[in-house]
Amino acid sequence: MYSEAGVPSHPQPRNLFLVIFVGTVVFIYDVFKTVSTVLGVAFLIRFFLIQPFYVSGQSMEPNFHNNEYIIVDQISYRFHAPHRGDVIVFKYPMNVAFSFIKRIVALPGERITIQNGNIAIYNQEHPQGFGLDEESYIKSSVITIGDIDTILKEGEYFVLGDNRPNSSDSRQWGILPQHLIVGRVWVVLYPFDNFQTIHTPKYLQDALPTIPIQNVPYQPDNSLSNQPANSAANVF
Repeated sequence: MYSEAGVPSHPQPRNLFLVIFVGTVVFIYDVFKTVSTVLGVAFLIRFFLIQPFYVSGQSMEPNFHNNEYIIVDQISYRFHAPHRGDVIVFKYPMNVAFSFIKRIVALPGERITIQNGNIAIYNQEHPQGFGLDEESYIKSSVITIGDIDTILKEGEYFVLGDNRPNSSDSRQWGILPQHLIVGRVWVVLYPFDNFQTIHTPKYLQDALPTIPIQNVPYQPDNSLSNQPANSAANVF
């Protein structure tokens, strides 16, 4: 039946199958696009910005504990070099399948000595050396055992655990190459009672002149005034 204008009074039914098919395709496309975007962002964050780790062991007590869940910032060191005092995660130089967490105490180009439980750093700003005795992140009673006298080349770092008597670190296996550093520990995420952001400590010698210590001075050419240097001492 047609109206006076010649238009059917009852519209022809639409193709229901086509409508359902097109709607399904559009829905699947939207879901795929959303999931791809989320996974892409997650991939970028996971592999280029931050990375989660579990702390295993006691080498960083009392500041980091076994089974704590930490987040590592992987982007900062693309813009600046690691700082003294940074807590970092890195690939273990003796077996890169394992990751370690330690604190940086000496930087590229510096000479570090450990004698009679004391740490001394020599560099261009302090050629006569300064004692690293303001480590507020470790207990005052802790002694840094070792017999170390070594100079770090470009891209090399000396790292120690905060739990000095129970840490496998640069005293035992030597210097840490920069290319093995994963990133700086940014936050302790879990357990929630331990939640905290991690800040790099300020050292006295970074801001004020220090009293020279009695030792062989740092030389501009990185020599040790003909004194022998040991790469590391075996301690456990």
